[in-house]
Amino acid sequence: EVQLVESGGGLVQSGGSLRLSCVASGFTFDDYAIGWFRQVPGKERERVSCICTSDGSTYYADSVKGRFTISSDNTNDTAYLQMNSLKPEDTAVYYCAGLSPWFGTTCPREFGSWGQGTQVTVSS
Repeated sequence: EVQLVESGGGLVQSGGSLRLSCVASGFTFDDYAIGWFRQVPGKERERVSCICTSDGSTYYADSVKGRFTISSDNTNDTAYLQMNSLKPEDTAVYYCAGLSPWFGTTCPREFGSWGQGTQVTVSS
C-alpha cells in the first residue's frame, strides 16, 4: 500500500519561502511520478507541479513558474516543493500525489495515491 505524508506547511509573510516535503512509502518501482496540488475551499483543485523520476522532467503551473521548484530524492522516496516569493494567493491546502510505476516523461492525468494535505497560509 502506498502512503504519502506531507509536511512543511505553515504561516509565512508575503515574499517569504517554505519547503514542502512528501515522503512516500510502498513504492515498489524506482520510476514514479509525484505531483503537488493545492485547493482553496470553494475552488477547484489546481495542479501546481509534477516530477517524473524516469528522467527528471518537471511541470509547473503558470501561476508558480519561476517561484516554485520541485525535486525528488529517490534514495528515500521523498519529493520536495520549494516555494519562494510567496503571495497571498498561494494560500491553500497543498497535497502531494503519487503514481507508481510511471515511466512517462509528462505528468500523468490521474494519480493513485494522495497525502492528507498541509496548510500553507501567506499573509499580506
